[in-house]
Formats: sequence, structure tokens, C-alpha cells
Amino acid sequence: MSKALFLAMLGLGLLTLPLFAQEALPARVFLDCNAFNCDFDHVRRTITWVDWVRDRQDSDVHLLVTFERTGGGGWRYTLDYIGRGDFAGVEKSLAYVSDPDDTDAEVRDGLTQTMAVGLVQFVEGTPISRRLHITYETEESRPLSGAERDPWNLWVFELGVDGSLEGQSQESNYSLGGSIEANRVSERLKVNIELDADYDHDRFELDDGTDVVNTSERYTADVLAVWSLSEHWSLGGTTVADRSTFLNRDLAVSAGPSIEFNVFPYRESTRRQLTIRYTAELAAFNYELETVESQLSEVLGLHRLLIGIEVTQPWGEIFGSVEGIQYFHDLATHRINTELRLEYRLFRGFDFEVFAEFARIKDQFYLPKEGLTEQEVLLRRRQRETDFQFDIGIGLSYRFGSSFANVVNPRMGRF
Repeated sequence: MSKALFLAMLGLGLLTLPLFAQEALPARVFLDCNAFNCDFDHVRRTITWVDWVRDRQDSDVHLLVTFERTGGGGWRYTLDYIGRGDFAGVEKSLAYVSDPDDTDAEVRDGLTQTMAVGLVQFVEGTPISRRLHITYETEESRPLSGAERDPWNLWVFELGVDGSLEGQSQESNYSLGGSIEANRVSERLKVNIELDADYDHDRFELDDGTDVVNTSERYTADVLAVWSLSEHWSLGGTTVADRSTFLNRDLAVSAGPSIEFNVFPYRESTRRQLTIRYTAELAAFNYELETVESQLSEVLGLHRLLIGIEVTQPWGEIFGSVEGIQYFHDLATHRINTELRLEYRLFRGFDFEVFAEFARIKDQFYLPKEGLTEQEVLLRRRQRETDFQFDIGIGLSYRFGSSFANVVNPRMGRF
């Protein structure tokens, strides 16, 4: 063997030695999180003392992260640690709540820190635990309680405006919109007040030089109050006022009480809900144009029944609801709305997704008697007569290859 060949082989061996000497990590973790602050690259860079895998079937720990909006405008993340294999039966649940003023980076870091705290139990009896260090950051003073430090008494306000302008030589469009929202959320009472406005204006110049102008307006005011009666029961009331040229409403006002029963405790809402809600309402309508029933205004009673299910589990997610609406003046006047969204992991690396919405429509008593113009039909500025409407979509995804690729390398990326 030549001296040059010997030195080359020796150098190659020294370069690859760290790969073979790398210590095997004790726990394989699958991160199941769809939140926008779940930065998998950041998590792998920060928590290096577990083995992150890309398929649930290869894991010892399934880390399921679900989230929901808080009354203050932040996010509440629920982290469920589900043991598998040698850790079967070992389960833990932690929560992380972000401040509404936190930046995305601060939320990401807080969520990652909470993930790390929960994973300690899966390595505490292994050699890795000897190299883990616990630190504590002291605060300069005791933080005030929520009541002491909150001059807004839990109220949160949000203002928004938007607009757009586009056009060319023979047509133009502009739209304006705005919203005001006020929320107060506590364990015992939730209050939501929302105002929305949208205005659209379209102009088209035809070949003969004439202009066609069409406008659409929608204004809505919505007030909701919900009282917590128990772990399973809620009582609420709602008032809605709206104006919509699309629905031939110059002004419509409805109000009524609701009662809701959740089969599962509300504290499990990020993982599973099965709710049954009943609402009775009184609605007053002033129409923009005379209706097919020769009405310019009327007061009608109605009731609603909604059954909804939402489940987030290691096998995937499912959301479905069925809502029935019926008017007392004519029991044949009704509407049934159904919705289904499903994401299911059929087998290793193969996901199936489907969504479907369907409505049976038998309550179009508000349609204008005079019918619609050609422009209103083509621009979809007013509701047309129909017995149903639907929207369906489906998707498949398959991932294969190494499940143990934990290295993060951002070089020559998109940015």
C-alpha cells in the first residue's frame, strides 16, 4: 500500500469517526403540531437530547400539540405526551399560554421550553439525564395578579380597516371594509361584540360605450354572551343586526337564548368536543325589494338545533356539524347545513384529507319578487333561487424515506 493511499484512508476514517461514535439518544419523539409557531427546525436545534422522528410509528413518545385562542388575544397550547412502546401508558399534559403582545419568536421559544419540560420524564432514568442542567431565572419582583395589573378588566378590543382598488381602461373595482371587535373572556362569562362593514363597487364599460355599475353592501352587528353553568352545560344569548343587498335585507334583527351541552368536559376542548346546542329566536326583517311572498317587512319566529363534533387524536383530526333551522310560521320553511372535515393517517406516512359542505335550502322567502338582472346574476351580487349548495374537496399525501433525519441545514434555502 502506498503512503499516499494510507494517509487518505486514515484521514477518511478520522472524519467519519464521530458519526460512529455518536451516542444513541434514549427517546424517539414524534411532534404532531399544526400551529404556526411550531417551528420544527427550531425545536430540533434546541432540544437535542431526544431523537426526533418523522413518523408516529417510529416513536416512543407522540407529542400532540393543540391550540385555541384566549380571550385576551393570545394562544393557549395544550401539549399531550403519549407514550408508546416501552413508554406505553405513560401520559402527561402541559399547557403554555402566550401573551397577546408576545412576538412570534417569543411564543416559539416559550412553546419550545414547555415541550422540553415535558420530555424530561422520558430521559430521567437514562445516562442522558446526567448532562441535563436545570436553571431558574429569578424575577426582580413578584408579578401582580391578573385583577391587580389589568386596568381593562379583561376587555380586549380590536380595530381593522381594509380597502382595495383595481382597474383597467374599461373596468374598475374598489372595495372598503372595516371591523370593530370587543371581547371579555373569563371562566364564568364570555362576551363578544363584533361590528363588520363591507362595500364593493364595480364599473364595466360595454362595447357600445355604456357603463354598467353594480354595488354590494353588507353591515353586521353581533353580540354574544355565554355563562358557564357547569363542566358540561352553558347558557347564552345572542343578538344580530345586519344589512345585506345580497340577501335583500334592508335591515334584519334577531335575538334569542341558547343552551348548549358538551358530552366531554369543556377543559378538554382542544382535544375533543361533542356539543348539542338549541336556540330559539325572534327575527324582524325589513326588505330592500318586495319579496316573492309580497312582503316588505315581517316578524318571524324560528329555532335552531346544532350538533357538532371536533376530535384531535394521534390518528388525525375530524370536525363535523349538522345544523337545522326551522321557521314557526311555516314548518316546511327550513334549512339544513352539514359540514365535515377529516384528516386521517391511514398507515405509515400516508394521510387522507377530505372536506365537504352541503346545505338543503328551503327558506328563501326573502328573494325579490321582480327577479334578478343579468348583471346581478353574473356578478353574484344577489342570492339566486336554489334548493341546495355544496362544496367538496379531497386530498392524499404520502411521505417516505428516512424517519431519523434530525439534522437541520438551511444553506441555499429559499431566503
